[in-house]
Amino acid sequence: MLVRCLYASRILKTQSPATLRAILQSSRKNNTKNGITGVLVATDDSFIQVLEGGRAQVCQTYNQIAQDKRHSSVTILSFEEIAQRSFEGWSMGEVTTHQLNPTVLLKHSATLHIDPLMMTGAAVLALLHEIVSSGTVVCGNSTRGKRG
Repeated sequence: MLVRCLYASRILKTQSPATLRAILQSSRKNNTKNGITGVLVATDDSFIQVLEGGRAQVCQTYNQIAQDKRHSSVTILSFEEIAQRSFEGWSMGEVTTHQLNPTVLLKHSATLHIDPLMMTGAAVLALLHEIVSSGTVVCGNSTRGKRG
């Protein structure tokens, strides 16, 4: 059975770009091994991440993330059974909101500042789908390379 877990968390003020790279590197390695795909979006103060895969593997990965001291206010926005993956091309694709067209952000948020903890899970998921379709996902271990 496949599931999708969408969550958001706050980025600690002490985070550096090297920390984000370390998170992505670790995610890509572990997710490939565990059959998990997804995408990570970094805003100025938050992470948005979607994880797709088997229920046990996604739950285990989420529980590890929730305990990770590099995150705070880890909050599930949506958890659902799915018939197929939407983010199957990436062991963990990466996007920063600085890469996005402002009209994409305004389509799903009241301002150019995305605060996923103040949005519905459906709105955040719609934003992620639009980001993926726009070709702005930077890939690590990918079956697709950079989309676009």
